[in-house]
Amino acid sequence: MTKPFACSIKHIRFDENYQPASSTRMTTNFANLARGEQREDNLRKALTMINNRFNALAHWDNPNADRYSVEVDIVSANMDIEGNGDAFPVIEMLQTTIVDHKENKRINGMVGNSFSSYVRDYDFSVVLLEHFNKNPNAKAPDDFGDLHGKLFQYLLNSEAYKANFNKQPVICLSVSTSKTYYRTTNVHPVLGVEYQQNEYSLTDDYFHKMGLTVRYFKPEGSAAPLAFYFAGDLTSDYTDLELISAISTMETFQKIYRPEIYNANSSAGQVYQPSLKYQDYSLTQIVYDREERSQMAVKQGKFTETHFIKPYQDILEAWAANYAVNENVA
Repeated sequence: MTKPFACSIKHIRFDENYQPASSTRMTTNFANLARGEQREDNLRKALTMINNRFNALAHWDNPNADRYSVEVDIVSANMDIEGNGDAFPVIEMLQTTIVDHKENKRINGMVGNSFSSYVRDYDFSVVLLEHFNKNPNAKAPDDFGDLHGKLFQYLLNSEAYKANFNKQPVICLSVSTSKTYYRTTNVHPVLGVEYQQNEYSLTDDYFHKMGLTVRYFKPEGSAAPLAFYFAGDLTSDYTDLELISAISTMETFQKIYRPEIYNANSSAGQVYQPSLKYQDYSLTQIVYDREERSQMAVKQGKFTETHFIKPYQDILEAWAANYAVNENVA
């Protein structure tokens, strides 16, 4: 029987002085902004966008729309497979803290938000690419994402995670451009109008193996719905301010990275098909190279294969075969 993997958590403040650690995936949205000559300006503008959006959504008892500001920390989770001190950066997420300037207090925001994983790069940019090159019309392999899902759930059940966080993460991503979404009559006071779809995307299935369920909501003033991945009950396990911290943070990143969808000049209708070919949208004042980001995903997938998958393959396979997966993380 394999011995437990040692997990550790590190926090790095995401502000205008942030510089990515050597272990951070360069395709990660927050790291991508912190590169090049425009890095400080990029970071300052992104944080301003987050604060403005937060105050617009948390509008009660906030007449001047300046009551709150949001601090963002990068949460890096490392896993030592052999217990020899050689840890691999398995997961990165974001944690928000809400500063209430009226009450002069700090409030826990959402943990999760963005989701960064080298193993996910390996799965999508190496395993899946090779699979479809051999079988262009095939479905994804049945075991696609199994190892990643178990590693994620192992992390959330670790003492390291529980010592740092008292709630499960909520991860907020873009909706899939391959699916059609239908507006429902359900409206949440913070999350907004709920959308549904008839068929889950490959990303939805991948996150389900991580123990996460998905719902799609379009907050008031948003151009398109966001995909919220969570364990438990999204609408009752989190406060309004926690939900707003996730929306304001991730909608800001999506406006930068997918302006065709999230900075569109018209709002999603009753039936919505997201498209990166949509022409009627506005650009933010933030520099971002989407083409470079897609190229680096393949490089980082190969890096993971070389430095994590192959060296620990026997250990990981033996561990995964015996690790019990929860449908939803406890």
